[in-house]
Amino acid sequence: MISPVHGSKRNTPPFRYDIVGSFLRTETLKTARSLHLQGEITDGQLHEIENTEIYKLLQQEMALGLKAVTDGEFRRSWWHLDFFLGITGTQKISLDQGRSAKEAVQRAESFRIVGNIAFGDHPMVGQFIELQQMAGDTLAKMTIPSPALFHFVENYNGNEIYPNRETLFRDIIQVYQDAIRAFYAAGCRYLQLDDTTWGTLCSGRHRAHLRSRGIDPDQLAQDYVRLINESIAGRPADMTIALHVCRGNFRSTWFAAGGYEPVAEVLFSQAEVDAFFLEYDNERSGDFAPLRFIRDQQVVLGLVTTKHGGLESKEQIIARIEEAAQIVPIDQLCLSAQCGFASTEEGNMLTEEEQWDKLRLIIETANEVWV
Repeated sequence: MISPVHGSKRNTPPFRYDIVGSFLRTETLKTARSLHLQGEITDGQLHEIENTEIYKLLQQEMALGLKAVTDGEFRRSWWHLDFFLGITGTQKISLDQGRSAKEAVQRAESFRIVGNIAFGDHPMVGQFIELQQMAGDTLAKMTIPSPALFHFVENYNGNEIYPNRETLFRDIIQVYQDAIRAFYAAGCRYLQLDDTTWGTLCSGRHRAHLRSRGIDPDQLAQDYVRLINESIAGRPADMTIALHVCRGNFRSTWFAAGGYEPVAEVLFSQAEVDAFFLEYDNERSGDFAPLRFIRDQQVVLGLVTTKHGGLESKEQIIARIEEAAQIVPIDQLCLSAQCGFASTEEGNMLTEEEQWDKLRLIIETANEVWV
C-alpha cells in the first residue's frame, strides 16, 4: 500500500489546482453566434454579448477560488483555428469531409498558408487585454495552439509558399516569438500551448499512418521539440509557458490512444516549457512510467475527465496522485481536468452544473493533498 503524501501549495502557475481553459458555451452565447452567422446582429453586438458572458464566467471562476482564470475561449469557434486564422498569410479552407474523431465528425474546416506568415496585428492580443481587465487582480491565462501543431496541420493541407521546410520552420518560430512578446506586452504572464500533435505521436495507429506517408514519427518528435524550444526561446523570466498534450476533445470524443512512452524521452527531457498538462483520465493515456523523464518541470495531472458528467472518486484521485508521486516528487505535481470542457463551440456532453462540480472536486482534492 502506498503511504499518503502531502505537498505544499504554490503561489505561481501552474497552481496545485488548475484548468486547461475552455468552458461550455452558454445558451445566450450560442444564440448570439448563430444570429451573427445569419447576419442578424453585427460584429459589435456579438462582441458586447461575448463580453457580458465572459464577465459572468469570470465571476464564477473567481468565486470558485481558481487562481488563474480564462475567458473560456468564448470568442472562438475552434480551440486552434481561430488563432491560426488570425496569423497573416493564412486562409480558412473547407475539406471534403470532417476528420473523424472516434464516432463523431468534426466540421470540415481547416487552414492553409497562402502567403508569407507573420503574427501581425492579431486580434487575440486585444482579446487578452479585455480578459485581464475584466479579471482585475486575478491572473488571466491565455491559451493558444502550439507551433508544432501549426506545422502538423499545415503539412497535411500543403502550401505553395514554402517549398523549403527550414524556411517555413524559421517563419513559424518568428510568428510565435512575436506572439509571446505581444502577449507579454499586453500583460500576459501565463501562456499555455495546446497540442494534439503529441497525442497523435503516442498512437500506434497514427504513427503507422505517418510512416505510410514517408514520415518518421521519431524524427518528427525531435523536430517538434526543436520548433517549440526555439519558439519560446528568450521569453521573459516571469512568464510561465505550459504545454497541454491532448488526444482529441470534440463533443466528448477522441482520435488518438496510447501512453506517453513513444515520445516521453524526447518531450519530457528536452522541451523547455515550464509545465506539462497531461491527460491521465483513463487507460487510453497509459501509466505514469513515462514521467521518469521529467526534469524540473511541473506536471499537471489531468485525472478528472471532461468527456462526461459524473464525479470521480476523490479517494481514487488521491491514490493516483500518490502513485505518480513515486516517480515525480509531489511538489512537482498539480491537478486539473484532462482537457477543457469545450474545445470547439459545440462543447462536450455534460451540463454546466456537472462542469462546475468537476472543478469543485479538483479544488477540494488538491487542497487535501497540498496543504
